[in-house]
Amino acid sequence: MSTLFTLSILQSALELGCIYALVALALFLSFSILNIADLSTDGCFTLGCAVGAVVTLAGHPVLALFAAAGAGICSGFITAFLQTRMGVPSILAGIIVNTGLYTVNIAVMGFSSNVNLFACDTIFSLAKEKLHYGRYEDWYKLLIVLIVVMITGVLLSLFLNTRIGLSIRATGDNEDMVRASSINPLFMITVGLCIANALTALSGAILGQYQKSCDINLGTGMVTIALASLIIGETLVGKGSMFRKIAGVILGSCLYRFIVALALRMNVPAEALKLVSAVIVAVAISFPYLREKFLLNRQRSHNRNAYRKGESANVSH
Repeated sequence: MSTLFTLSILQSALELGCIYALVALALFLSFSILNIADLSTDGCFTLGCAVGAVVTLAGHPVLALFAAAGAGICSGFITAFLQTRMGVPSILAGIIVNTGLYTVNIAVMGFSSNVNLFACDTIFSLAKEKLHYGRYEDWYKLLIVLIVVMITGVLLSLFLNTRIGLSIRATGDNEDMVRASSINPLFMITVGLCIANALTALSGAILGQYQKSCDINLGTGMVTIALASLIIGETLVGKGSMFRKIAGVILGSCLYRFIVALALRMNVPAEALKLVSAVIVAVAISFPYLREKFLLNRQRSHNRNAYRKGESANVSH
């Protein structure tokens, strides 16, 4: 059993968990805050990876992250435009953009299904050259992604507590009330989706440099992964401040990757990983409801027992 829990598994889970945490944060903003089901996540993730890979091949690995985020903003704007100006329902808007992004992504990649980054520098190879930690040198990748996700999490938390951030949160709670307060909810939805898609594309760019490759099908199932991380984080942390919720999302992402790593360690076939992800999502979503039902049934059982004891005491008297 001890062989299941190794330092390498923990390190890999934390690295990938931090990278995918950016997508989970994007879904937190669109799904939990704005109450919008953005199904363009899969295509936007690949878009960020493709743009990031192309710019990295040009010799600008750091600039690639900003370029990918910019591409994500464009994707989010188109999704928001379809919803707010064209009257397309949010789910259909996401599907339309996701479908169109397949062609965009493969065009960005030079009409090739994959891009190889092994012959060029990445943010991780640059960090390895600059940082020297002796026996801790192997943790440089985790250090980079941890810095990125921590900065992103703090900035997102601060942003959501600003005036425009509070307006975005209010838009998700009650759009009619926001409109009555002379705030344009359409603009808030646009800003929220642009930021969410920027985070998704940034995650794709970092993952591309992390694994030194980009594939056209890289983003398949990304909504499932992000949703699982989000639900796990919200279940663990519960209610609290915005910073606590964001920290919970990051923790949920790392925990999800750790579960997947253990599944691989237990020789689960790679073809079954999608099924494992689906099961994790189902359990994570159902857990709050099942816990509430369990507590309710236990309270009912306690009340029945107390009532019976009271009846028995009355009969004895």
